[in-house]
Amino acid sequence: MERLSEKELAAWRLFIKAHAKIIESIEQDLAAQKKVPLTTYDVLIALFEAPDRRLRFIELNRKVVLSKSGLTRLIDRLERDGLIQREKSEEDRRGSYAVLTNEGEKQLRKAWPVYAMGIKQYFAEPLSDGEIQDLTRSLEVIYKGLQSS
Repeated sequence: MERLSEKELAAWRLFIKAHAKIIESIEQDLAAQKKVPLTTYDVLIALFEAPDRRLRFIELNRKVVLSKSGLTRLIDRLERDGLIQREKSEEDRRGSYAVLTNEGEKQLRKAWPVYAMGIKQYFAEPLSDGEIQDLTRSLEVIYKGLQSS
């Protein structure tokens, strides 16, 4: 196994700590404003951006950062809350879709200003335009490397 350098390990740790703190801060802001939590937002935005505002469950699972069992529990709750509905696939009777409801879109739109302000305040404001460009390029390199593996 190849060893990590101190610089690599320090960068990794700072990335993880910064990510966790930003997410925690945004979650607190959303809760204080009585908006949907980020996990719910993540599912709703994936559906909002999908064609016809619907995704097969397997596609949704690829787009959100949750375990399959965590997603199943969340989907059950979102369906009970009227934010999504399940729809059987016409092409494949075994498959089904998660579909964004009007109420789901409404809750998504209500949460966005709080989420956007959190991104601005906790992530973007401390950085200069050049630092944002450098970070974006660095993250693109990492992401593209993961896509090819």
